[in-house]
Amino acid sequence: MTELYLRVENLVSGYGDLTVLRDVALSASPGKITVVLGANGAGKTTLLSTITGVVKAQAGTIELLGQDVTRTPTHLRVRQGLALVQEGKRVFRQRTVEENLALGGRHLGRRDRAAAIEVAYRRFPVLKDKSRQKAALLSGGQQQMLAIAQALVPEPEVLMLDEPSAGLAPVIVKELLATVRTLRDEGKAVVLVEQLVGEALSVADQVLVLNRGHVVIDEPASAVTEDDVRAIYLGVGAMTT
Repeated sequence: MTELYLRVENLVSGYGDLTVLRDVALSASPGKITVVLGANGAGKTTLLSTITGVVKAQAGTIELLGQDVTRTPTHLRVRQGLALVQEGKRVFRQRTVEENLALGGRHLGRRDRAAAIEVAYRRFPVLKDKSRQKAALLSGGQQQMLAIAQALVPEPEVLMLDEPSAGLAPVIVKELLATVRTLRDEGKAVVLVEQLVGEALSVADQVLVLNRGHVVIDEPASAVTEDDVRAIYLGVGAMTT
């Protein structure tokens, strides 16, 4: 059995008296992309926020690299190898590209941080060309690349992406998904939340579909079609798992 970098079991989560996720399971393996799909309000962002610890789990377990982190503070989960790129190109707009990358490695020593920034520039050559520019001057696609590069500076084992294609032109989405494939090939365990169903399925190894906080599909990508997913969005049925 392939070692799991991330394992979520029987997860219940929400906000105060509002329960959003009910008995959710998810796993992510090295060198694999787990795609999470679902209509707006299905619980996708809540799932990622609970895995990071920003939202507290009400029940269930979260394991990262074999360690139970269900009650571990967010900053310690990050140091243990977890990274999240939030929706919306979350970068420090008034700081330069290089300053953004340095902030991603703020817990590293100076030499290790400098080496990690060079790795980021090899992954994203366009960022090296603009290293002295403020992030606000980058295009939307470049800002998203910077957000991903910043998250990768500490070399996390598990990278979670929350709708990275939002607001991007189709040609940039294609480039972004190529980057996600490369990260998978480097051995990262990638969890990708997306609204673009066809594009997400094209890179997926495993597919998880949420509907009203429940998992209704958890299958290898080869067993899931775009029609299966859209049927759930429209409320006309679901595959059984």
